[in-house]
Formats: sequence, structure tokens, C-alpha cells
Amino acid sequence: MGEITQLAADEEKLARTGQAGAGPSVATATDRRLDAENWLLSAALDRARARTDWAEQGVALLRCDGPFNAVKICADLVHAAAGTDVPSKVDAYLAQALHGGPVFYDLIGCEYYVLVPPSPGRREWSVYRQGEAEFLGRDCCMGVPRVTALLPEGVRQYWRVPLHGTGELASVDAVTQLIDAGRFRRARAEGLAGG
Repeated sequence: MGEITQLAADEEKLARTGQAGAGPSVATATDRRLDAENWLLSAALDRARARTDWAEQGVALLRCDGPFNAVKICADLVHAAAGTDVPSKVDAYLAQALHGGPVFYDLIGCEYYVLVPPSPGRREWSVYRQGEAEFLGRDCCMGVPRVTALLPEGVRQYWRVPLHGTGELASVDAVTQLIDAGRFRRARAEGLAGG
């Protein structure tokens, strides 16, 4: 995809998630994309290999507990929190609930990954059902999509809430609230269905 076409796709994604503004100039959007890419690459064990992997596979292996950590959340829990599984509505919900914090989605694993600041994690996340939510910090690596992967066509992972700049992460409190809302809404729906 050409850079101008990708910038148009970026703007479309921002409009779809309710994050569109006056719209950055082409130079500003390109600069921000490159800044975000370089910032992500600071978590690579091998920057050159990560760039090659992004170019060839669309995903690069990056380590957590550097410039960011992540929280992996199963799709069912996110959809329960959002009250829908319609992609555009889920994206808008995530953008609002996480205050624009970046989120990408793994199509194979059906999992959302929320980038959060480096921190020790939340103790309460360890009591969630296995596979429901997992903090990825020290000694963890994960595949991260290239910054320009904004649509699900031809990729394994893509950004549902795009990374807009360096260090713009979701707050740990907002992620905890999203997880709690999903658990509550799912339990309520199961209770209504069973009763």
C-alpha cells in the first residue's frame, strides 16, 4: 500500500473510531508514524530484524517491560464490555474507554492487546479466569503489528485503536475498568440467560 493511500486509510480509521480532528498534514502524519515506529522498535531485541519482519510478515517480535507493557484480553471479554462484537463499534468503545490508548487485535488468537506503561501489573488480574486477561511484562515478548496495519485484510494482527505517537499508552486503571465491566456484563447476561 502506498504511503498516501495508507495515510487516507489512517484518516478513515480515525474517523471510524471517533478520533478524527482537523486532520494532520501529510508531513506531520508521516513524522508521527515514523516516531511511533521508532519508539516501538526501541523494544526490539534486534531492530534490523524487526524492520524486516514488519516488511515481510507484518508482525515483529518486541519485548515488554521496556517502553511499554501490555495486557492481553480475550475477545469475548472486550465484546461483553463494549456490548457488541461489531468491529467499528468495538473500536469506538475501546478508543473512548481507554482514552485513545493503543490496542491491536490478533485475528488468530481472538485477543486484544492494550499497550500500557511499564509497571508491575495488577494483582487482581491474576485471579481472572485463565486466558481471560493476562498482564505481559518482564520476560515477555509479543508479536506487534506494523504501525500502518489498520485494517484486517492480509494481516494476522492489526491496530484497532492506532498508536498515534511515542509513549501514548492506555492507563492501567482504564484497562482494569474495561476488564471489570466486561466481567460484570458477561455475568449479568449469563444470569439472565440462566434465570
